Amino acid sequence: MATQKLRIATRRSKLAMVQTLWVKEQLEKNIPNIEISVEAMATQGDKILDVALAKIGDKGLFTKELEAQMLLDRADIAVHSLKDLPTNLPEGLTLGCITERENPSDALVVNKENEKYKLDSLPRGSIVGTSSLRRLAQLRFNYPHLIFRDIRGNVITRLDKLDAGEFDCIILAAAGLKRLGFESRIHQLIPNEISLHAVGQGALGIECKKENEEVLKIISTLNDENTNKRCLAERSFLRELEGGCQVPIGVNSEVKDNQINLIGMVASIDGKKLIKDKVSGSINAPEEVGRDLANKLKSKGADAILKEIFEEFR
Repeated sequence: MATQKLRIATRRSKLAMVQTLWVKEQLEKNIPNIEISVEAMATQGDKILDVALAKIGDKGLFTKELEAQMLLDRADIAVHSLKDLPTNLPEGLTLGCITERENPSDALVVNKENEKYKLDSLPRGSIVGTSSLRRLAQLRFNYPHLIFRDIRGNVITRLDKLDAGEFDCIILAAAGLKRLGFESRIHQLIPNEISLHAVGQGALGIECKKENEEVLKIISTLNDENTNKRCLAERSFLRELEGGCQVPIGVNSEVKDNQINLIGMVASIDGKKLIKDKVSGSINAPEEVGRDLANKLKSKGADAILKEIFEEFR
């Protein structure tokens, strides 16, 4: 049997490499006679570390360079943290596979001085580090007595800043901590009632060329149907609201009795306005479920909140 070759484009960060090597390993298990190469590169989001993500104002901060490699036929697939992948992809590319999701929750991580506190018991004026407007808006809404500061860099850099005392605690994705072997640093999983997670959080998305049927067949072996349906609903919700990865939009989803239950929220950055609602719909029409929820939130004023945010960061 002839050897099949597959070229993967990925970011250089430690987390991206761990995720990509996991994909490589799984594909090598599933597909006999496959030869896989990996090309790692820095994206715009990796290079600009002194500006808040929202202020850079680009929806493809961590993905454009990888997509260019595929469009130039220098790579066959790109492995992304699905939460970083814009909902509108470049012409000719498609989201070919979504892997089984890790826990999508946000996690509270503290330094030694603050181990006795949980989120709701942190003292007034505690400094919380987050680079996400979504986390910032929801936490400000629930905990207006805390101080929130932007934190950039990869997971290890952020943990170092926390342990050096620059912050009392930081908020990170539980899935990333687990994949990097830092599960023991998860001090508290933040409940959905406090912070809905990012669209696609905890799942990996594998992007490829639309017409490359051979590649689509290879990566389909890693697709998780339950995660796929949930994430398609979440991404449709975000797309309908015209929000990017850096906008304060949060979700939670579950599949139960052939139904997708989807909760979503839009909040103002100052945490003073937060609109939340939920819908249920057929597992066979996930994108319709997402659109229904987006329109429900729009009818309650989500459009006005998002317009203000887009104008602020224009």
